Amino acid sequence: MKLVIAIIQPHKLDAVMHALDEKEIYLKTVSTVLGCGRQKGISEVYRGVREVGNLIKKVRLEIAVNDNFLDQTVAAIRNAAQSGKIGDGKIFVLDLADCVRIRTGERGNEAIG
Repeated sequence: MKLVIAIIQPHKLDAVMHALDEKEIYLKTVSTVLGCGRQKGISEVYRGVREVGNLIKKVRLEIAVNDNFLDQTVAAIRNAAQSGKIGDGKIFVLDLADCVRIRTGERGNEAIG
């Protein structure tokens, strides 16, 4: 089991969600976050509003997947979020020690689905 954490541009969220749905990856958590990387506070225009400062709006996706879904999950995110410009984001893959479905008590791969 793996936990995929992706930090992407907010305007790429719809494309990423669609790409994940096409790969039948439905269990996602999405958060709005602030962060900075190599952009180092370079101003950027998002939906007509110029944002300046060292923290830029991003979207964080967290997706728990079984090992056989890992490669297609990462590929779907990368292909949908990539613009080729600085600030496209990052994908982190972590080992997931356990998962418990609260409703049924299932654990591990069965709990993820």
